[in-house]
Amino acid sequence: MRVTIHQPQFLPWLGYLDKIDQADLFIVLDTVQFKKNEWQNRNRIRTSTGWQWLTVPVLQHFGQCIDDVVINPTAIWKVQHLRALEMHYARAPYIDRYLPQLRELYAAPWTKLSDLNRATVQWLLKAYGILTPVCSASQYVARAEPTHRLIDLCRAVGAMRYLAGPGAERYMDTPQFEAAGIAVETQVFQHPIYRQVYEPFEPNLSALDLLFMQGPDALATLRRTRPMDCRRMAV
Repeated sequence: MRVTIHQPQFLPWLGYLDKIDQADLFIVLDTVQFKKNEWQNRNRIRTSTGWQWLTVPVLQHFGQCIDDVVINPTAIWKVQHLRALEMHYARAPYIDRYLPQLRELYAAPWTKLSDLNRATVQWLLKAYGILTPVCSASQYVARAEPTHRLIDLCRAVGAMRYLAGPGAERYMDTPQFEAAGIAVETQVFQHPIYRQVYEPFEPNLSALDLLFMQGPDALATLRRTRPMDCRRMAV
């Protein structure tokens, strides 16, 4: 089994989905520290002037675990997000297909950021047609040190191969994986270029962007730029 593990992101980008698409199981790493001003409570969408953030306001303190971070109940963010999507993607071919589903997702009474993020990830996976199962790290017992944690999670689900993201060597001790009998593979991601609602092309947006533009063909576009050896390993 080939597993990949990543912190829960809000409406994540294409590289995130690409990694999940190449795995047999995706473990949401909800047991690590929340990082402010990163991708755990915000992501980017296309606008006529470039891009803008969609941010989920949270109440958190330094050192808090992602799974414990709560959404600010007094902030008006749902209406703002949906209005921005409706306005900036009004000319996107598939906006009418997916925006009603997003409205339903947003309408739920979200309290914890990790629950919202997992829901947006699973919604995107379903919309793209990515069938990789998803579970949470909090379901298992694992050590706190980063490499030990990943090894423990791989062992817990019976995985012999771990798909890491680019740059993982900065925090992973690869020889420990080898000693544990777990092969480490590194994602090679090449961002697809496609027609957007505005020009010039803006990369690294939420995966919503490609979905709104290409609908059922979005997954084929995502896979098309994958190196041939990685395509053969895709599930």
